[in-house]
Parts: sequence; structure tokens; C-alpha cells
Amino acid sequence: MNDQHEFTPEGQEDLDKWSDTITVNVYPSTHDGDALAVKANAVLENYKSHNGRVLRTNSVPRTLDRPAEHFIAVVFGRPNFMKVAFARFKLVDGVGCSGVYSHRIYGEKVADQMSAWLKDNGPKMEKMLMEPNDIPSPASLRELQHRQGRPLDAKAPHSKT
Repeated sequence: MNDQHEFTPEGQEDLDKWSDTITVNVYPSTHDGDALAVKANAVLENYKSHNGRVLRTNSVPRTLDRPAEHFIAVVFGRPNFMKVAFARFKLVDGVGCSGVYSHRIYGEKVADQMSAWLKDNGPKMEKMLMEPNDIPSPASLRELQHRQGRPLDAKAPHSKT
């Protein structure tokens, strides 16, 4: 929807029952490291305001050839599932973007399962997200929408990754 693009793996198209998603957010008004930090902090505060428990934050300082990047890991407990989200914020082609991997475990008492999943996967997810790989560019996301002939929105089937 708008500047948010969500993808589910094949077999997880039912948005009431997905276990894994990747979300790419584009922040069109974010064009420098300071604005990106403001956006990452706003998302962090939004997670907290929705009762997210922050597991970890990290920032990679800017260098002469690369702007700073930011990472947030947060877990949400809900009555019928727990969800963890790992978010990376970076400038892509001069525009702020975030790539978010989310994982859900369904059930009423799944804290032990989520703890085990995080122990096995949390450090790997952070490493994978923060490696110097590419988040899709805003232009490539617009092209994806154009090729599909419609805007990606909450009512449209999610793309498979």
C-alpha cells in the first residue's frame, strides 16, 4: 500500500495465517543520514507504542563512502500469536528505505517456542539483514507495481519470494 511492499513465501498467501513476510518500506522524503535516523527512531517509538519489546538496536556509523544504517529487532505478543520483526534502515539510491523480516508463531502460549526460534535464528537474521546486500530500490518496486498492472495494496495478493 502506497510506499509499503509486502511479500510472503509461496504457500503463505493467506494473510491471516502467514509465518514469514518481508516488507520493504520506502520513505520518499528521506534523503540523508540524519533524516534516516529520525525515521528509524520514529519506527522504534511506534513499535514501543504497540507494546513491542525491543530485543536489540544497532547503528552502523557512516563512513566516507556510506551513510549510517540502523537495525531494530522487536517482539510483539498477541493473544493468538507472537511476532518478531527485524528491520534494517538504509539509503537506497538516495532515498530512505527499510527492509523488515517478520516471523510469527501461532498459539496462545508460544513464548518458549519464540524464545527457542530467536535463539536459533535471531543472530543469523540480523547478520543477513545487515550484510552489504541490497534492499530493492524504490524504482524497482515501482516497476514491479507497473508490471503487475496495479498498485500493491492490502487487498491484492502478495508477491511470492
